[in-house]
Formats: sequence, structure tokens, C-alpha cells
Amino acid sequence: MADNILEMRGVTKRFPGVLALDDVSFSVRKGSVHALMGENGAGKSTLMKCLFGIYRMDAGSIFVDGKECRFNSAADAMAAGVSMIHQELSNVPERSVAQNLWLGREPLNKLHLIDHKKMRRDTTALLEGLNYHFDPGVRMSSLSISQQQGCEIARAVSYNASIVVMDEPTSSLTENEVDHLFHIINELKSTGVAIIYISHKMEEIFKIADDVTVMRDGKVVGTYPVQDLNHDKLISLMVGRDLTNRFPPVESEIGEVCLEVKNLTAANPRSFKDVSFELHKGEILGIGGLVGAQRTELVEAIFGIRGVASGEILVHGKPLKKVRPLNAIESGIGLVTEDRRSSGIFPLLNITVNTAVASLGKYKTKIGLLDHKNLGSAASDQNQQLRTKTPSMGTLIQNLSGGNQQKVILSRWLMTVPDILIMDEPTRGIDVGAKYEIYMIMAELVKQGKAIIMVSSEMPELIGMSHRVLVLCEGQLTGTLEKEEITQETIMRCATRFS
Repeated sequence: MADNILEMRGVTKRFPGVLALDDVSFSVRKGSVHALMGENGAGKSTLMKCLFGIYRMDAGSIFVDGKECRFNSAADAMAAGVSMIHQELSNVPERSVAQNLWLGREPLNKLHLIDHKKMRRDTTALLEGLNYHFDPGVRMSSLSISQQQGCEIARAVSYNASIVVMDEPTSSLTENEVDHLFHIINELKSTGVAIIYISHKMEEIFKIADDVTVMRDGKVVGTYPVQDLNHDKLISLMVGRDLTNRFPPVESEIGEVCLEVKNLTAANPRSFKDVSFELHKGEILGIGGLVGAQRTELVEAIFGIRGVASGEILVHGKPLKKVRPLNAIESGIGLVTEDRRSSGIFPLLNITVNTAVASLGKYKTKIGLLDHKNLGSAASDQNQQLRTKTPSMGTLIQNLSGGNQQKVILSRWLMTVPDILIMDEPTRGIDVGAKYEIYMIMAELVKQGKAIIMVSSEMPELIGMSHRVLVLCEGQLTGTLEKEEITQETIMRCATRFS
């Protein structure tokens, strides 16, 4: 069609043992926001990496503004007006904002040296145009995650791109920052730029998208105007089945106290202070709060990753004398971290190793060597129980979808046979079908008498899965809500100290 800025026709991509894209055709209109939806592993990211020149297509063709293109690198794609903001930020932490924005294409003076003054001026103008207010000379590592993401957006805009791919752009943003991003997107739309928007957050799709393409199992299910869809229909298209309930019933018997936290205060004076609570067997205890509430800091301190100035942690009534990860594991505590990419998976190791790494001590021979046969068998059995989708246990974990990576991490901790499982943002960055599977696993664990602490920024998740909810605000416990009290309003009142 004449108004299409992008057309991808018959794109096929194979990996060893996997047909990732099967004859996919995809088109995007000028000046539109086109949402690309599907479960993890549906082929969305693979399709975009083919567009951006990261992967080479086995078959198919790409047309940008009516002209056929073949991209052998990201540089080729950017030269043709295609820019991509990746879910994992790709900056150079110890370089300045300006250096990051113009990396590899720095302006030069008459002596063919880098023109630092011009680079700073151009960076300032670019950031101000996007309503970002921070010094172009500061190190990237000194910025917040949302500010770093703003730099990624600025870099994409600096290429004068006609197509901008945004992969999970709001995963680390506050509500106000999301509104700011949507304002930028609408500004780009008004200039004719097309946005390809990948997100698992349904409410964002209905708020910002014009068109929606749904993928499943490496194929396109269909493309629809957003006004022709609703929440239930979109879920059904994505997963190939109806999910009448977003959350499974949590039918467990609440038992005795298995964890007590008494007057716990962080070693960092700007973190949490004087937090006390109890966790019961068979319970999912949610922890809510806004960005900066110190939720992650609290659960990492319980696991022994962060220092504690004062207070006490008791497991089954016994004080945890040395609060360290090894002691926590030996006491029956596991921790699924907030960011699986940076602190959860070992990307260059296979699934067997990633699963077994926390319980290697259980699989030693009499002479102290690893019993690889029994270890591999146990890791395989555990992943089969959680229905992890993978070509083999020898597959590198970085090649799995986000939902399946999360299942491997869950398998890791279940191999340690924990009584208490701490799950920090357990469904961040995974699709609605995989989320439901994670919720089912959680429901089954507490039915078995396990106890779960769940930190979540998703209000429906807190409300739908928790027996009780603790709410933190600026490091202080501001509310403990029983099941019948858990509503969006009561959580927000506690999270903002508004009464």
C-alpha cells in the first residue's frame, strides 16, 4: 500500500532445531503506532532483529518507503531510517551522555578531531527537544534507568529515523515517565514517524496503538485496528485459547509462621527502616509500593545480599545469625531476583547449569566431584515439571524466551527444596500466557505448604494473587492489608501516605 512506510514479505528465519519465523509478512503505516503482540517465543523480537540487521533472514524481503533493502548490520538499518530501542539498555556506563549519543559518529572539526563543543550543543538541543533535563556531560552510570532510557530514545531520534522500534520501553518507568514517553511518541507520530511498539502491558496497547499485529509460534495470526479489539479478544489471539480468569484460584491452607522479620533496618541510611512482619506457610505475601519504596532492598537484605544495621530475621523460630545468601539457602530460602538478565541468568551457560547452580553441593560423588548424570537428570525433571520450552537442556539460556528463562530460574530454586520463596517482580517482561503459568506454579507451591513473598509493581497482580499485602513508602512500612482490604485505592493510599 502507498501509505506503508515498511513492508516485510515472506520472512523466514531458522535456528538449530527451531523455525523461529515462518513466512511472516508485516507492514506498518506512516505516522502510526503499530503494536506487535504475542507470547514470549512468538517471534516478535526475532522479526525486529531481522529488520534491524542483527539477524540475516533465510528468506523474505524488506521494503522501506517502497524501496527494497537488505540489511547486513544495524548500521545498514540506521542508514535506511530504521532505529531500535532495545529492552536491554546498550549504553557505555562510564562514558558521558553526549559520548553515548554520538558513539561511532562523533562530529569532527577541521583538524578531524572530535568537536566536543558541537557534540555537547547538539546533545543539549536534542534532550531539550524531548523535554529531558540532565547534563550531557555526566556519566551515563549516574543516571536513573528511566533517564538512561530517555537517552536511548534521544539516540533513536538523532538518526532522523522514519521507523522507530520500541521493545518493552516502559518496563522500568514510573506512571509519570510513561506519560512522558507517550507524549514523545505522539510528537513523533505527528511528524510522520512510524513506531513499532512491543509490550506485554495490555493497557498501554489500547492507550497508544493504532494497529495491532498478533504473532503466535513464529507466524502472524492477523493485523487489526485497535478499536476492533478488546482485552479478552487480544489475549485469545495471542495464546490461542481463552483465559477467562487472569489469575488462578489460590486454594491453600494458611499455617504457622515460618518467617519473622523484626525491626529490620538497612545498613544504608537512605534505605528501609524498622520493618517488621510475619510470613505464614501456605501464604502469598505481596509487597507493594511506588518506585523508590525500597521493596527490592528489603527482600535482598532478608536473603543476605544487602547489609543490615539492626533487627532480627527468624526462620521457623530460629534467628538467622549470619545473614548471607549461603545461610539463607541452607535455611530454606530462595530468591528470584528482579532483573533476570543482570542478576538471574548466566546467559552463556546452558539450562542444566543454570538450573543446578544453587544446589551443586547435593550432587557430589564420594571423592568430591560433580555427579553430572544425576545432576542433569534432576535439572531436566524439574524443568519438565514446570513445562519449560526448550530444544534441549544443552541450549544456552540466553536463547530462551523471557517466560522460559523465568521457569528455569524457578526450577533452580525448587531444586534447593525451599520452604520460603522470595519472588521479586516474578512476571516482569513476560507475556500474558506465561504469566498465567507462573501464577499456576505459585498457587501449587503454596498449596504444598510453601510460603511466597511476592514483590510486584503490577496492581492487578498484587490484588489477584496475594493473601495479604505489605505496602512500603520511602523505606517505611505504611500498611498491612488483609485480603478483604486489598484494593487499588487502599494500596495507593498506603504507598503515598495519603489518608
